[in-house]
Amino acid sequence: MSSKRLTIGMATYDDFDGVFFTIQSLRMYHKDIMDQVEIIIIDNNPGGDHSKSIRNFTNQIKNHTSIRHIRAGEWKSTAVRDMIFTEANTPYVMSIDSHVLLEPGCIEKLLQYYEENPGTNDLLQGPMLYDCLTSPVTHMDPVWRDHMYGTWGVDDRGKEAHQPPFEIPMHGMGLFTCRKEAWLGFNRKFKGFGGEEGYIHDKYRKAGHKTLCLPFLRWNHRFERPNGVKYRLDLTDRVWNYFVGFIENEKDVKPVV
Repeated sequence: MSSKRLTIGMATYDDFDGVFFTIQSLRMYHKDIMDQVEIIIIDNNPGGDHSKSIRNFTNQIKNHTSIRHIRAGEWKSTAVRDMIFTEANTPYVMSIDSHVLLEPGCIEKLLQYYEENPGTNDLLQGPMLYDCLTSPVTHMDPVWRDHMYGTWGVDDRGKEAHQPPFEIPMHGMGLFTCRKEAWLGFNRKFKGFGGEEGYIHDKYRKAGHKTLCLPFLRWNHRFERPNGVKYRLDLTDRVWNYFVGFIENEKDVKPVV
């Protein structure tokens, strides 16, 4: 382990702009805590044009920021985020999408939370803010809609950042964190996009742990993609992942059907 305390990692597939702005926002708006943070980029399309720009950007800032660019093209899946935890050199790890911005002060509060709960085995997440930055969604409800498992939900206990942590059924995977040694991992049979929401939460509860919302851990996610999605987006992959996850967690697959 290094002297750093937290790894912030992101998996990306041809999204240099997202990587650039997410990392620069961390360096500019969380600079008081960045000496305790390492950054990992898991490049899921290392042969693409964006990969060269990411590598050039990483080389430009590596003397000022602890950062690694890891080429990982063998496993094409959003579940490749698993590598963030295996590659981390810190006791605590946070995965964020390569187009997520974190509210100022929340990383420092997260490290304080870990200091107060050093042996926690729980999966930790926080409210996602819509673009207006005033309306948080604290979790997902386990409901099927539009070929997806999980619909955005709001719990009043998470509307203000100062409120205490509380249990949630599931959440989007744009941001999640736990101790490195407490990470339970994504199924290696996952492929393409989707299926992790709910699956990983059930896996933690099955192991006797909790899935919590930390109201102070607030994040904003870019959803608009005017240039299109570059990675494989196939409903067949998602359905496959649901079957894989439900079977692993010993759940009835009838809802998937």
